[in-house]
Order: sequence, then C-alpha cells, then structure tokens
Amino acid sequence: MARKTPASLIVAKTIVHALALAPLSLLAWKFWQVFSETNIDALGADPVAAIEHELGTWALRLLLLTLAITPLRQLSVQPVLLRFRRMLGLYAFAYASLHFAAYLVLDLRGYWAQLFEEIAKRPYITVGFAAWLLLVPLALTSTQGWMRRLGRVWGRLHALVYAIAVLAVLHFWWIVKSDYREPLLYAAILALLLGWRAWKRLSKRPARRPASSA
Repeated sequence: MARKTPASLIVAKTIVHALALAPLSLLAWKFWQVFSETNIDALGADPVAAIEHELGTWALRLLLLTLAITPLRQLSVQPVLLRFRRMLGLYAFAYASLHFAAYLVLDLRGYWAQLFEEIAKRPYITVGFAAWLLLVPLALTSTQGWMRRLGRVWGRLHALVYAIAVLAVLHFWWIVKSDYREPLLYAAILALLLGWRAWKRLSKRPARRPASSA
C-alpha cells in the first residue's frame, strides 16, 4: 500500500510552487501592461532585454538553490529537503527554456537560422546555449523511473549540473556590461556550494596508514 504524503509536505510544496511561479506571473503582468499600453514603461526602456534578463536570472537563482539543497540537508539533518530538489531543478530548466525561447522569438524574431551564427560568434551565447543543452537530458531523466532504469549512470549524468552551473554563471558574467556585483555574488555562491561538496568528499576519504618499517 502506497504511503500517504503528509499534509505538511503538501502545503510546503504548494508554497514552493507558488514562490517559483511568482516571478513569471509578475513578468507576465508587466508584459500585459506594455502590450495593452496601460503602462508602457513597466519593463523599462528595453522590454526585450528586460524579459530575457529576468527569465535568465531566475533560471540561475533556481539552479543555485537546487544545488544548495544537499548542503542544507546535511547541515540541518532534514532528509525531507531532498523532496524539493527535483522540483526546483525542473523550475530552473523551465525558466532557462523560457529565457532561450524569448531570445529566439523576441530577439532573433524567429530567424532561427541566425542562431548557429550567433552561437559561433558570441561566446556568452555559446556557453549559455551549452548550459541549456546540457540541462535537457537532466530534465528528461529526472523521474524515479529513469533513475531506476539508468542505475549508477543516472548519478554520473546528473553530475553535469555542476558544469551547467559554471557555464550559467559565466554566461551571466559575460552579459553584464558594467556592474559586476550581481554576477560576482552568484559566482561566490557557486564557489561556496562546490567547495562544500569537495570538502565533504575529501573528508570521507580514509586516511592513509603509514608504511610499516621492515
């Protein structure tokens, strides 16, 4: 018989869903204000850039939050936190996909043939596209069924999230023209998260015994 999900967990997941969708809802509302001309300045002087930036920034934030789940679980000794990792990862992928779609539709205006030229010509697009492309198999194999099918390969595949996070931070860093405080903050958070994992892995290694004298 299937174990019943606790009501507290359902409430917590509902809150996380609402919080994850809030930035998208706010962005949609601002877009509607511009489209309906009720407030044409709702997205600033460059609405296209504002939409792309907002979607991309939240994709990066949710990705870093996904990576933060494991250290938070280890520090708090609360295994229930792992229940939110896949959810946050899928939201990160959703925002990244919308960010990419906004670039294709609003920036390139549907001239998809230009995409490969842009990827080859602009390094920040190259790393951003690579990050999104690597996210696709992770999103597709995020279910329990795929975890069982792939076995140990699943863990190795999903370790790509570390490379994806590095590429995403680099993508954001190269887009910023002058004020580097925000990308520096994300880079520092990522360094802390990766450093924590490296420290935990090294601390689990058994110490080498000194060689006995003959």
